[in-house]
Formats: sequence, C-alpha cells, structure tokens
Amino acid sequence: QVQLVESGGGSVQSGGSLRLSCAVSGYTSSAYCMGWFRQAPGKEREGVASINNYGETKYANSVKGRFTISQDKAKKTLDLQMSSLKPEDTAMYYCAVDRRWWPSITDMAPNYWGQGTQVTVSS
Repeated sequence: QVQLVESGGGSVQSGGSLRLSCAVSGYTSSAYCMGWFRQAPGKEREGVASINNYGETKYANSVKGRFTISQDKAKKTLDLQMSSLKPEDTAMYYCAVDRRWWPSITDMAPNYWGQGTQVTVSS
C-alpha cells in the first residue's frame, strides 16, 4: 500500500520561508514523477513543482525562483523549499506520485496523494 505523508506546513509572514517534506512508503517502481500541488479555498488545485526519477524538475511560473523541489531517493522523501513567500501562496499543499516518469507538473495525473499540509502566509 502506497502512503504519502506530508509535514512542515505552518504560518509565516510574507517574505518568510518554509520547508515541506513528504515521506513516501510502499512505492516500489523505479519510474515515477512526484510533485507538489496546492489548493486555496475557492480555487482549483494547481501544480507547483515536479521531479522525476531522472531528477528533472519543473515549476509553475508563479513559484519559479522562489521554490525548490528535491528528493532523497535513499530516504524516499520529497521536499519543497519555499522562500520569499507571498500571501497568495496560502493553500493546502499536497504531495503526489504519478507512476509515469515523463509527465511534468502541468500534465501529471497522480495515482497517489498525501493528506495535505496547510501553509498560511500573512501580509
């Protein structure tokens, strides 16, 4: 059974930083694309960043230069370092895994999702 557990959310002031982490267990295939998604109240869920088993990364335009996605294959963790946070970054953040390696954050169709972690940025 595949499980994704996020941690690291919280409240921060505008301009601050947070680091999200996702622990992945039960996923045994060597091919994947993992990503972070977010959903703010009243808005559609959007992809934020992705990384595949080759280490290729993609970012949404809204977070380029501010967010960095990384993975630790040995620990099976997925991280999202968020800097220069803005109030519009406030959302529930989810990590997800797509069994295919080639999609990027814009066309992922995740097979597995975490339960989410809240990020709140105040002005």
